[in-house]
Amino acid sequence: MTELKFEELLEAGCHFGHLKRKWNPKMAPYIFKEHNGIHVIDLQKTIVKADEAAAALKQIAKSGKKVLFVATKKQAKDIVSEMAKSVDMPFVTERWPGGMLTNFSTIRKAVKKMNSLDQLMHDKDFNNISKRERLQVQRERAKLDKNLGSIADLTRLPSALFVIDINKEHIAVAEARRLNIPTFALVDTNCNPDLIDFPIPANDDASKSIAAILKHMTEAIQDGLNERMLDKDAQNNTEEEGEERTEEAPVEKKTRPRRPRTEAPKAAKAEEPKAE
Repeated sequence: MTELKFEELLEAGCHFGHLKRKWNPKMAPYIFKEHNGIHVIDLQKTIVKADEAAAALKQIAKSGKKVLFVATKKQAKDIVSEMAKSVDMPFVTERWPGGMLTNFSTIRKAVKKMNSLDQLMHDKDFNNISKRERLQVQRERAKLDKNLGSIADLTRLPSALFVIDINKEHIAVAEARRLNIPTFALVDTNCNPDLIDFPIPANDDASKSIAAILKHMTEAIQDGLNERMLDKDAQNNTEEEGEERTEEAPVEKKTRPRRPRTEAPKAAKAEEPKAE
């Protein structure tokens, strides 16, 4: 994981906040100053908070758990989908399906329906049905794939949520808080950082700013995945060595303790009569 540099964040515009009249007073600790009516974010605090979040995400990935990335705003969709795919994590970049976390079983049913439609479309009898029915199936499959395709592999609730713009994704944040799922997010000067477990103060509107922070997060996740793989390999090697030693060790035959032989008393020889 590369170190997050001040110059890199400055160049990406991570320090640009919103107008003063739009600010949330709870963001005051992360604001450096006001310039021409716009709040400027303290990038030193951004680096500290980003490192804390990266360390936590690394541990989550190392334990084999999933982090769900959420970003439905236009400037963040492509960046989030690309970077989440690079570390094999689920993401939501279309409309957030209400109850996705709190009513997860229903979402899983929709995913199973999508998989059953896949099987139907690959069936040899699919071409035998009418053209109208085929179009209906294909449209339904495309709609489900658009909304749920990126979470098809999510078989259980995610262990964490990473959100871009918590004001826009307030439903996702509320569901995660209700289920006590840890939340990570970029928080701009118009957000409430108290709603997030690991807030990262930064510009959540500029694509360069989003990309700079997400790159640091995904690198931490990749490090966690790599360490998990190394630990598994080391464990497998240890088990194999243990098995080889067991096979090579000579098997000792169990011998019964020999009982001491008891000799029968010898019969005394009869004395022959001496010749007179």
